[in-house]
Amino acid sequence: MAAEAHGRARARLSAVAEDPAGGWDPAIRLAQDAALLGRLLAAAAGQRQDSGQCPDVSADEVAAGLSLFEVMRVALDRLETQVVIEARRRGMDWRQIAGHQGLNSSQAASQRYQRLVTRLEEIRQGVR
Repeated sequence: MAAEAHGRARARLSAVAEDPAGGWDPAIRLAQDAALLGRLLAAAAGQRQDSGQCPDVSADEVAAGLSLFEVMRVALDRLETQVVIEARRRGMDWRQIAGHQGLNSSQAASQRYQRLVTRLEEIRQGVR
């Protein structure tokens, strides 16, 4: 059921013809980093490239992949926070937001939002 809801959400969002922001860098960067990690794992699993060769993946390359995760987590936190803010601006209540996030209560959605805001503020202040 969650996969079906995810598919519907994706279809609805991809129906948005134009990007009014003209290409939103954090989201684009996040997608690019995720693609890089996918290629790293494919190469590590020995999948062949177009040339027919299996590339060697060094420990340094795997370490570089690991280093992307914290940046990606922060980017996801920012994106989620901004989408929740937009949902609230458009009149959605916490119960509705919770339903779309796969959470069981409005309290859970509100608490999640507060944790995200707190984490991002701590990062901004250099506490984390």
